[in-house]
Amino acid sequence: MRVALVGQDGAALIPALLAAGLVVVDRPAASDLIISYGGDGTLLGAERDFPGIPKLAIRDARLCRKCEIHQTERILADLAAHRIASVELPKLAALTQGSSLVGLNDIILRNAVITSGVRYRVWINDHPYSGEIVGDGLVVATPFGSSAYYRSITHSLIRTGIGLAFNNSTEPISHLVLRSSDRIRLRITRGPAVLAADNNPAHISLAPRDTVEICQSEQKAIILGIDGLRCSACLRQQAAAEADERFAFRGVNLPPLL
Repeated sequence: MRVALVGQDGAALIPALLAAGLVVVDRPAASDLIISYGGDGTLLGAERDFPGIPKLAIRDARLCRKCEIHQTERILADLAAHRIASVELPKLAALTQGSSLVGLNDIILRNAVITSGVRYRVWINDHPYSGEIVGDGLVVATPFGSSAYYRSITHSLIRTGIGLAFNNSTEPISHLVLRSSDRIRLRITRGPAVLAADNNPAHISLAPRDTVEICQSEQKAIILGIDGLRCSACLRQQAAAEADERFAFRGVNLPPLL
């Protein structure tokens, strides 16, 4: 199997990859599999730059504690033995003014000026939802991405469909969970606003009367070993390590403040 590495410290994995009998190539586009070494952001960037190529996300062991079954050496051994299952994850597409964005996590509408809210209207399958909405914007999330920005707004996750979270609206508006086949249309009534996808540094500027169409993309992300990204045992290991660090810090004799 030909694998390519992405991530700031991806080169640190090369000895382990070679020891597992895997072939490392320099060009991700020419690989059978891309290994994103880092965190969720590294995986999102890899999928954005090389869509359609299967990805295996491995968390950097120097940045987080991992449980026994998600240790890097064990994951690579399972990969070489073809013991890691893959899943297809849905993505979202947004189209506006002839430009488009695709996100594995979410599509985000946001006020461009932090001191001024954005005003917009929402249609779901061409049916208007609520009236004019005023706030910081809207988050449209996939099930995979609902553990990110969507969760911070709604304090919930979704398992299927498309999630809509209204960000800091002036009037209380409950979040929605739509079907995967549903289509969302937005129209800016007062801007300016920006449209973004995942952690993509590129964004689209929106002005009053601009419209945005959002739906599930035809693209799918093929991810191996996805359980390692949301493993409760790994999360407990990390939480315990962070607690130990905080305890150790409290025991340090700090110099007096001037």
